[in-house]
Amino acid sequence: MKAVVMAGGEGTRLRPMTSSMPKPLLPVVNRPIMEHVLRLLKRHGLNETVVTVQFLASLVRNYFGDGEELGMELTYANEEKPLGTAGSVKNAEEALKDDAFLVISGDALTDFDLTDLIAFHKEKGALVTVCLTRVPNPLEFGITIVDEEGKVERFLEKPTWGQVFSDTVNTGIYVMEPEVFDYVEADVPVDWSGDVFPQLMKEGKPIYGYVAEGYWEDVGTHESYVKAQADVLEGKVQVDIDGFEISPGVWVAEGAEVHPDAVLRGPLYIGDYAKVEAGAEIREHTVVGSNVVVKSGAFLHKAVVHDNVYIGPQSNLRGCVIGKNTDIMRAARIEDGAVIGDECLVGEESIVQGNVRVYPFKTIEAGAFVNTSVIWESRGQAHLFGARGVSGILNVEITPELAVRLAGAYATTLKKGSTVTTARDHSRGARALKRAVISALQASAIDVRDLENVPLPVARQQTARGSAGGIMVRTSPGVPDSVDIMFFDERGADLSQGGQRKLDRVFARQEYRRAFPGEIGDLSFPASVFDSYTGSLLRNVDTTGIAEAGLKVVVDASNGSAGLVLPSLLGRLQVDSLTINPGLDESRPTESVESRRAGLVRLGEIVASARAAFGVRFDPVGERLSLVDERGRIIEDDRALLVLLDLVAAERRSGRVALPVTTTRIAEQVAAYHGTQVEWTTTSPDDLTRVGREESTIFGGDGRGGFIVPEFSSVFDGAAAFVRLIGLVARTQLTLSQIDARIPRAHVLKRDIATPWAVKGLVMRRVVEAAGSRSVDTTDGVRVVEADGRWVMVLPDPAEAVTHLWAEGPDDASAQALLDEWAAVVDSAGS
Repeated sequence: MKAVVMAGGEGTRLRPMTSSMPKPLLPVVNRPIMEHVLRLLKRHGLNETVVTVQFLASLVRNYFGDGEELGMELTYANEEKPLGTAGSVKNAEEALKDDAFLVISGDALTDFDLTDLIAFHKEKGALVTVCLTRVPNPLEFGITIVDEEGKVERFLEKPTWGQVFSDTVNTGIYVMEPEVFDYVEADVPVDWSGDVFPQLMKEGKPIYGYVAEGYWEDVGTHESYVKAQADVLEGKVQVDIDGFEISPGVWVAEGAEVHPDAVLRGPLYIGDYAKVEAGAEIREHTVVGSNVVVKSGAFLHKAVVHDNVYIGPQSNLRGCVIGKNTDIMRAARIEDGAVIGDECLVGEESIVQGNVRVYPFKTIEAGAFVNTSVIWESRGQAHLFGARGVSGILNVEITPELAVRLAGAYATTLKKGSTVTTARDHSRGARALKRAVISALQASAIDVRDLENVPLPVARQQTARGSAGGIMVRTSPGVPDSVDIMFFDERGADLSQGGQRKLDRVFARQEYRRAFPGEIGDLSFPASVFDSYTGSLLRNVDTTGIAEAGLKVVVDASNGSAGLVLPSLLGRLQVDSLTINPGLDESRPTESVESRRAGLVRLGEIVASARAAFGVRFDPVGERLSLVDERGRIIEDDRALLVLLDLVAAERRSGRVALPVTTTRIAEQVAAYHGTQVEWTTTSPDDLTRVGREESTIFGGDGRGGFIVPEFSSVFDGAAAFVRLIGLVARTQLTLSQIDARIPRAHVLKRDIATPWAVKGLVMRRVVEAAGSRSVDTTDGVRVVEADGRWVMVLPDPAEAVTHLWAEGPDDASAQALLDEWAAVVDSAGS
């Protein structure tokens, strides 16, 4: 019988180890995983083996050759593209079509009795026998149920805990008859468990499950890779170990030099021609590769070190993996879970924290403290800026030290003597960080106007009054442990892409300007900020008809800084209002999706019982607005955008509205009905702000509670949207539910698909190719418009390994079908 070893996988979860080495060649106790698999096959008489290869195929072929060194006969079947578990075996059909064959993964460590498995297959007369094993946590595997005779009754791929109905999982080892190829289409991706087996079961073909005893570990993650080394050293799996057991559990390979004064506490392994000096300490579950040098005073515990690595004196390696040809210099420290790629240099006294990934060919500077991954992929080095400034976990990623450096870099991009406006939300973390920011600005010859705790729109408006820029520190929306440090330009808008890159460069070079003693910046605290803001707002936004309409409104300040501006605003509006949750709550600087929803439900109850015209709920920093109609029903954010658009367009009858391309095309119908035009923008708030500044723009919104009132400001402003809404409702004499009822229903669905950075460009090219002759809009990402008006949009995320999809149709079913169709295009390119 022949065997097929599947060795084509990329092992993306094991990067950076697999960035320059295919997963089957990863060493387990100094031998490639696949070599352990081949030796198992040979022990059971399976000497003729076909190896399926795809990713870095030449490295696998070069290492094993024709198998002569192992006493085996190896041939190779090369895949031009990934074909799935069944497709790759189909690719080798010519060599397997004459007799039953065994399929096994080249990257799973096992010592199963394959002879017994084959005997079971023949005894049952099976078309396919699936090798099964029992595991404590079946979530990552395909669950399989068999009856008393061993016949498979049911498969379930990667279940949730709610779907777990067994601990018996599919190991990916199969014995098959060649007739199975009739069920596998050639040259297309096909999987055994997902495609072929369900079809065989449907037709009643004999599929049996053999529950194997013994060891099996799917080496798919860094944790399982390190565990596999420990299990071999502990003797939990029967594999061949090269070398001599010089004391219980201490294995030393040929040619290795271990000084008598080195401390060895097994089980451990030291590879051939390695050198361990006096005073070095190597402890349990450590694997030292070939030609590794371990200098005096070095300490290794549960570390896996690949070949040709230099480990300097006094260095400390715990629970980490070190790639081949890497140098670890004196007193460097690498913590549990960290992985250093091939051919890296880790400088003296540097610290690489736990779970950090350093990709191949990188240098960690001497004395560096590395707590984020240093990645080698198509996106290059990670940038400081995310979607809303510089964001991260308070006192972990965003520390006072980082805030000082950021503010110093920002000050360096401005002229000496410039003024910067600073502000914060009501959280303690933001208060502490803002003080650090102010100190750094003053020390860089910048005058500071500190607004203290104000709503975000107030901070923007005050920045635009004569400052060179602004900095706002706030809690990240929906993430109470994180903060955003937001940078504004002289107009109070978010820093442009060019401004961000300039700040990035100064920060990376650490070339901060420092003031001479006589140049230290001044610090002032402007008075009457809220009166100034509300006065300007009421002068610029039309409030005619409000006093006469006798409206009653309910306003929820969400215990945030939005409540600070409401007393001044509501008093001047002459509107009957009820304000709820006005006090500041430092313990809740942001709100979760659930608490926001609960707040809206409560607001609806109050509106209905008070018989108010409508209710509004501000986010904690006063930037965004949510609506409840006069019946107490929540108007969802995407719907609220259409309601305000309808009101504004009906009153103005001309001009343009700025909307992101992901907005329903019903917005276009609403705008056109009232004689206005839609200006489609990208999904970036910067782009909406840009269009909001243009003279002919009458309205803007993002469908997530952000509204632009151009006559007052070009940025999202909850208070301005509130004033605009009261005026519109007062003058139109219609309720929000009446306006909502006259707008057609939209059917826009969204989906996110994980996409590796390296294939994002390929994904977008495939999308354009798949669009064919259909209309394509590239305002942001790629939007494909069908002949019947349905559309789908594909947009790669700028900060994460994700692709976003939106689709719209006349109903949810057609939008879902469109989403499924294009998700398949994205998946096929990304897999």
